[in-house]
Amino acid sequence: MRVMGVDPGLTRCGVGAVEGRPGAPLSLVAVGVVRTGADEELGARLVGIEAGIERWLDEVRPDAVAVERVFSQHNVRTVMGTAQAAGIAILCAARRGLPVALHTPSEVKAAITGSGTADKKQVGTMVTRLLRLAEMPKPADAADALALAICHVWRGGAQHRLSQALSRATRRNPIR
Repeated sequence: MRVMGVDPGLTRCGVGAVEGRPGAPLSLVAVGVVRTGADEELGARLVGIEAGIERWLDEVRPDAVAVERVFSQHNVRTVMGTAQAAGIAILCAARRGLPVALHTPSEVKAAITGSGTADKKQVGTMVTRLLRLAEMPKPADAADALALAICHVWRGGAQHRLSQALSRATRRNPIR
């Protein structure tokens, strides 16, 4: 399974893709960042993010897309920009008919490090080890995107299979 992770942001939108399956070694497909200028108008920034995500989807050809679930922070302005960038990533994937999963930061940290309270350095270190990389991906947004993709390979695949099985069972035995 090839998964593209997106760590949404208006200035730096981390993007990374991995290939693998639960219980097997993972491999890096690509990693990088889609950037927009902080001085650009919001609409232009969103168009830039869309173009960047579309390029990544064209190049990576993922089976699924994992996007960080936006959560409430103290800075409403930051949350809004993150949510807008996440929406663009979800839209681009949905337009192509790709399944999209949202994972919380603590879910990703727990999947990657074993602790939902791990810091960025711990996540980056584990991503580096899991993908057998010579150095930690930079900036942190890129490592976070890879962590999202890894989390989805490990957790999302099982969740998807479970929901498919439940859907089939419900069609065969509808609840009345």
